[in-house]
Amino acid sequence: MITIKEIAERANVSRTTVSRVLNNSGYVSEEARRRVLKVIKETGYIPSENAKSLRTKKTKVIGVILPKISTETSSRLVKGMDEILAKEGYQILLANTNLDPKKEIEYLKLLKSRHVDGIILSATNVNRSLVEEIYQLKIPFVTVGQYISGLANVVFDDYQASKDMVHLLMNKGHERIAFIGVDEKDRAVGYLRKAGYLDAMKENSLTVEDCWVQKGEFNSESGYECMKSIIGHSKNRPTAVVAVTDRLAIGAMQFLTQIGLSIPADIAIAGMGASELSRYITPALTTIDFSMEETGREAASLMLEQISGGNYHEVMKTISYRLLERASI
Repeated sequence: MITIKEIAERANVSRTTVSRVLNNSGYVSEEARRRVLKVIKETGYIPSENAKSLRTKKTKVIGVILPKISTETSSRLVKGMDEILAKEGYQILLANTNLDPKKEIEYLKLLKSRHVDGIILSATNVNRSLVEEIYQLKIPFVTVGQYISGLANVVFDDYQASKDMVHLLMNKGHERIAFIGVDEKDRAVGYLRKAGYLDAMKENSLTVEDCWVQKGEFNSESGYECMKSIIGHSKNRPTAVVAVTDRLAIGAMQFLTQIGLSIPADIAIAGMGASELSRYITPALTTIDFSMEETGREAASLMLEQISGGNYHEVMKTISYRLLERASI
C-alpha cells in the first residue's frame, strides 16, 4: 500500500503538501495540487480512516441504540437515519438492548469508549440511572420516542394519538371499549397511550371494567393472552379494543377468530404503529402511522446540527401522526 511519503516523492512535493491536498486545508499551488491528485488517481490511494480520525478527532460513526433490532419499527427508523447520515459520510453502529434497561447503560458506555461522534437512543424505560449516565457523556445525543430534559428529543404525541383512536371508535357507536397496553415504565407507549385512553373514556362518561385494561408485552402472543383475559372476565363484553401496538392487536384478533367471534361485527380492533402486516391481515387493521422513517430523518438531522455547531441544548420535535381507518372497525 502506497504511503504519503511515496506520493510526495512521485509528485515531487513535500509530505506537508500531500497532507494539505488530502485534507483540503492550507495553501497549495494549483500545479502542486494537480501533480498530487494525478499520483493519487494513478495509484488508487485511499486515505486511512484511522489516520483521518486522529487528525479530525472524528470517527464519522454514530451509535444507535434500539430496544429490539428485529422489529419493523426499528428497521424503518434506521432507514430514515441512514438517508441523512450517509449523505454526510457517516456510518451507523447499531446496538440492540432486547428491551433490557441495563443494556442501555452498558451500550452507552461501550459506544463512548468506541469514540463515536454521537449517540441516538430509542429507549423503552427512561429511569434515573439512564438519565445520569447520558448527562455524563458530554457528546452529541438525541433521544427518540421518549422525552429527557436538557437533550435533543424527537417524540410522538402518544397521549393524543391514543385519545383520537378512542374517539374514532366512539364515533362508530362504541361505548364499551377495552385497552391492551404495556408496562408503564415505558412512558410513551405504556403510560401516555393508556392515559389517553382513560381520559377519553372519562371525558365521555363511559364506564371501564377493571378487566378491560390489560398489560401485555411487545409481541402477538401477549395480545392473544390479554384478549383471552378480557373475554374471560368481562361482565359486559366490550364491543371494541384498542391495542398500543399492531402486534398486540394482531394477537388479539387471532384469539377472537379462534373462538368464532367476527371482526368487526362482534368486536372492533385497532392497533398503533402502521406495520406492513396491518395492511394485509384480514380484516385490514385500523392503526396509527407515526412516520418512523421521518422520525429517523429528524433524529439524524438533529445529530448533525449538534456535531457541526456544538450546541447540546434542549430541543423537542414532535412528529405528526395519521389515523388509518380500515376494515377492522
